[in-house]
Formats: sequence, C-alpha cells, structure tokens
Amino acid sequence: MREELRQHVRHNFAVNVTDAGFYGLGLSFASFSTILPLFVSTLTDSTLLIGMIGAIHSIGWFFPQLLTAKSVAQLPRFRPMVLKMTLNERIPYFLLALVAWLAVGVLNRELALILTFLIIMWQAFGAGLTATAWQSMVAKIMPDNMRGTFYGTQSGLANLTGIGGAVLSGIILQTLPSPLDFTLCFIICGIAMMLSFAFLALTREPAIEPPKEMTMSWGAYWHKLMTILRENANFRWFIVARIIGQVGVVGAAFYTIHVVRHFGVAEGTVGVMAGVLSLAVTVATPFFGWLGDRYSHRAAFAVGMLLAGASAFIAFIAPSAEWFYLVFALMGAANGALWTSPMALNVEFCSESERPYYIGLASTLVAPMSLIAPIAAGLLADSTGIPTTFVLATVGALITAAVVAFVVREPRHILSPVQPTYAAQAMD
Repeated sequence: MREELRQHVRHNFAVNVTDAGFYGLGLSFASFSTILPLFVSTLTDSTLLIGMIGAIHSIGWFFPQLLTAKSVAQLPRFRPMVLKMTLNERIPYFLLALVAWLAVGVLNRELALILTFLIIMWQAFGAGLTATAWQSMVAKIMPDNMRGTFYGTQSGLANLTGIGGAVLSGIILQTLPSPLDFTLCFIICGIAMMLSFAFLALTREPAIEPPKEMTMSWGAYWHKLMTILRENANFRWFIVARIIGQVGVVGAAFYTIHVVRHFGVAEGTVGVMAGVLSLAVTVATPFFGWLGDRYSHRAAFAVGMLLAGASAFIAFIAPSAEWFYLVFALMGAANGALWTSPMALNVEFCSESERPYYIGLASTLVAPMSLIAPIAAGLLADSTGIPTTFVLATVGALITAAVVAFVVREPRHILSPVQPTYAAQAMD
C-alpha cells in the first residue's frame, strides 16, 4: 500500500465505520423488507407490487455498477464521485416522507403509489450508481489485510444500530396516528442518512493518477470487459458462483411465512426469531471479515454458502417451530459471510487499476439472477408449496460452495492472466 494512503488508514476506518452506523440506523426506519412493504400495503392490496420492492432494491444495487465502471477507472480520486452519487440514495427518503404525509387526504392512492415506486427506484439505482466508485475507494484506502475486517466491522455496526432503529420504528408505527407514523419514520431515516453522509465526506483519499491507457472509447471499454471474461477463467468461475449463489438464498424469504402458516407461530415469536437473525449477522460479519483477511475470503465465501444451505435444509426437515431459531441464526451467519467475503474477494482477481471493471462485472452480471431467482421461487412456492423452495435453496447453496471450493482458485496465490497492459491493445 502506498505510504500516502497508509498514514490515513485509522482515520478512514473510523469515519467510514461511523458512516455505516448511521446508514444502518437510517435504513431501519425505511427497510426494504419491513417498513416500505408495510407502507405500500396501505396504498395497494397487490402482493405482486409489494413483493417487487425487494427486487427493485436488488436490481438497483447490482445492475448500474458496470455502467459507471468506465468513468470510475479514469478517476484520480473516487471520493468526489461517491459523494455526488450517494446523494441519490439519501435525498429520496425526505421525498418519501412528503408522499407519506400527503397520502392521507391530499393525494389519491394511485398517485401516491406511483410516486412511492418512482422514489424507491430512484433510491435503489442511486445506490447502484454509487457502488462501483465506493467499492473502488474502499479497495484503495484499506490495505489488503484489513479489507475484510473493514467490511465486516462496518456491516456489524450497521446491523447493531439497525436493531435499535427497528425497535424504535416499531414503537412509532404502533403509537402514532397516520400519516404521522410513516412520515416521521422516513424523516428520521433521511436525517440519519445525512449524518452518515457527513462522516463519509471526512474520508481522506490522496489522488493517484490512473494509467493513461485507461482512457478509452465505449467500444474499447466493452472489448476490454469481454477480454477479461474470456481470458480470466478464475474470475469467470467466481461470477458463476455468485450467480448460482442467488439461488442458494431464495428460501430465506419464505421462512417467516412458513413458520407462521405451518406451525402457527405468533407475531411476537417471529419478532424474536428476526432478532436472532439480526444478532447473528451483527456477530458474523466482523468475524468472517477477520477470517477472510487472516486466511482466505474464498474459503469464507464457501463457508457462508454452506451455512445458507444448512439453514434451508433444516427449515425443510424442521419438526417444530423451535428449530427455526437455529434456521434464522444460520441464515444470519450466512448473510454475514455473503456480504463481507465476495466484495473483499472480488478485487483480489485483478490489478489496482482494473478494480472498477471487475467490481462492475461481478455485480451487473449477477443482477438478472437476483431478480429471476426470487420470482421463480415465488412461483414454485405457489404451485408446489413453500418447502420446495427450501430444497431449491439447499441445492443451489451446495453447488455454489462446491464451485468456490473446488473450481475457483485462491486469487492470492496466482497472478491474474489478464495483465494491465492489454488495455492499451483494446483501444480503438
């Protein structure tokens, strides 16, 4: 690591972890899995529309990353682009608060619903437009042997503050009348997001001039991406593993519905189980980050998929509701590994100057499956029953773990077959 970057590591670690703490707190007041679906359910009875919220979140995060990689690769500093783009994932919450306030007595339900979805899409794609520059910045300011620990600690604190925020948002929704309840939740979210932004803006990132050959036309850019995929077989298998991995986690979306419908569990018990999952994520993310830094992010990725498979398999065979405490705990641990390890592992396949391309490819190519897998699992659940999705997830998780463990080679021990010099050869 360059000395001009190394001297700022502790400062950057502190401000970016604090950024994540406020981000996680804010997100708990407008969660894509709880609060937003609940708000949308006040505007429509369509389960399809309500179910699309999570899919929009996934597509918004994954899809745009490749579209920004070309610009990101040519930047001497990533922080300005991160700060500019990330406003698109923070400002929308204040507009959601306005829609929530006007949805009762001012806007008709149809218009309020349309505006809500437009804002949700803006926020989701704003996150995706930020992601490549942000991950490139993290890879630049964090040493190789700390990157996983950083991602893990950051995610762990975000989940910890999110637990407190979830409790407080629940109290607000239970005690305050409409439209004040959702309005206040979205305002608190927006304020926390801007506090997060303030700490993110404190990141110290000295400028490093990118190689001149990184300036290229769009034609050369797409040729470069195809060359990476063609020549770097190890990275190609990593992408295959991430795509199959989307199947390995589809069962988790149906755990709550299954435990309520099949075992008749009360809402309070489901809340405790969700708390177990959040606690497991909070503990697992820093652990797997440390484990990956010390030993191997590839191994941590494989272990995460095995945990996801074990969670789905136990959900399938569970004879009583009590088993689902273990199911949620294992899934939480898996989520910790599957957030931390792939992002840290991704940049180990390439040279420093090529990171934005690899980040973009590994995210955008996963996007279609992140949408297809949940929809297919939902159709499967409707036609054959929810337990079938647990079988599907188990098989997907085991295949992914096998690909990572036995096909993907440890990138730390080999040189990428795609050398930085080939970029110049791809110029128009």
